[in-house]
Amino acid sequence: MAGDKMFGGMMKQAQELQARMAKMQAEAGEKTVEATAGGGMVTVVVNGRQEVLSVTIDPEVVNPDDVEMLQDLVMAAVNDGIRKTQEAMSEQMKGMTGGMKIPGLFGG
Repeated sequence: MAGDKMFGGMMKQAQELQARMAKMQAEAGEKTVEATAGGGMVTVVVNGRQEVLSVTIDPEVVNPDDVEMLQDLVMAAVNDGIRKTQEAMSEQMKGMTGGMKIPGLFGG
């Protein structure tokens, strides 16, 4: 039956795409991005698994009378780092899927 053969081919393509995606996610997990806030006063490094690997704070920004500003800078840098990793993953997915949006995949 032609329908069974077509379905089998689609399943094979889906499995190949899934394998390529798993490999891409593993490779992306090893890549890092750097994000800063406050003109470089706070710097974070985030990997492709969206894990914060390091936080660097310039001592000049540490002011016991204005802890909220430091907290805001750290939060802004972390959020920027996460956003950058999501954008990088989305770009890789576009290349892999030919721009086709797949629901549930990296904002697809």
